[in-house]
Amino acid sequence: MTDDVSNETYIDLNADILNVRRTQCLEFINESKPLEGLHCEPVFDTWTCWPATLAGSVATNPCPHFIVGFDPSRKAHKVCTENGTWFRHPESGQIWSNYTTCVNLDDLSLRQQVNNIYQAGYFISLLALLLSLFILSYFKSLRCPRNTLHMNLFTSFAFNNFLWLLWYRLVIPNTDVIVKNRVWCQCLHVVLHYFLACSYAWMLAEGVYLHTLLVSAFTSEQKLVKILTACSWLVPFFFTALYTTLRLASGDTQQCWIDESDSKMVLFVLVATSMLLNFLFLCNIVRVVVTKLRAGPNQSARPSTALLQALRATLLLLPLLGLNYLLTPFRPPDKHPWETYYEVVSALTASFQGLCVATLFCFCNGEVIAQMKRKWQYSVFRTRANSYTATTVSKSVYLQFVRSTAAPAAEEEIV
Repeated sequence: MTDDVSNETYIDLNADILNVRRTQCLEFINESKPLEGLHCEPVFDTWTCWPATLAGSVATNPCPHFIVGFDPSRKAHKVCTENGTWFRHPESGQIWSNYTTCVNLDDLSLRQQVNNIYQAGYFISLLALLLSLFILSYFKSLRCPRNTLHMNLFTSFAFNNFLWLLWYRLVIPNTDVIVKNRVWCQCLHVVLHYFLACSYAWMLAEGVYLHTLLVSAFTSEQKLVKILTACSWLVPFFFTALYTTLRLASGDTQQCWIDESDSKMVLFVLVATSMLLNFLFLCNIVRVVVTKLRAGPNQSARPSTALLQALRATLLLLPLLGLNYLLTPFRPPDKHPWETYYEVVSALTASFQGLCVATLFCFCNGEVIAQMKRKWQYSVFRTRANSYTATTVSKSVYLQFVRSTAAPAAEEEIV
């Protein structure tokens, strides 16, 4: 960075920080004793205060903590040449401070690879979820209260995945967006976490639905679905609103809210409560199912095949959806050998959740598979039937043509 040309973006957005640092630097210069001998004069380069440095030596300072992507534990350098002047960059010819060491290139490469995993996983999951929504909407015979819940679950995951893709495309790679901290990127953060909370609320709704049908035989499915729909969209809204209010009140609103905040405990409580209740519901569901299966050959007391399939899918999804939250308390410290594995596993479990949901509740659903088979067989039979009809019509036309052309010849022979 040059001393003569300042970065207007950072000055505008970090005016308070920079003014404080400039004032502190001037006070430091005034209070410092002048160096004897040939040396470089103290200077403030708009980021860092560089003290007077002896000729032929190198001054060091911690990297600025307010610059996105800089590691404050690393050191920036500034060279004082043999003739007692600060080093000038050979290309620009201006006084230059070396901040290139402030970025951990190995860590940056890891972050980029992890971000690529997130984007690939969210994109694949989004396609799977949209396909699932199309399938359940297309076949009228699949429209039932249970699949209505599935479609709402798919919708919440689809919105969540789409918003994460926007986040990784519009915010993460653009340092300028993060530093400017525009209102739209803060709103994107809030809406994104709302749909994230909705995803777990809808997973709880799946568990409540299964539990109610098995335990209470006289419950109206339509009424139950309406109640679950209202709760699964509204409860996350109130929790997200509370999280937003607390974060705004705390003043922790810098850098598009990327940094972790204690206010996030509100959302963590919602997710943890959802998973705990789901776990308790599913344990009781398994107990009830096992009891009914052991009851004997009475088919009326046995749960339906579709209900058992939904139970199996929910049981499989619970650990999958909770894995990234179960791993969070065990996050290894920075630069730990296991940090790489943790980041990769977290990226895989978080981004491919939508694919798992679509696979277990739609692609592996027996009713969906049966409908797809019928549709395929009907299409094949229809194609063959059309082909047979066309062939029959062609033969008929050909015979009529032969007869019509042969008739005049016969008349001529008679005459």
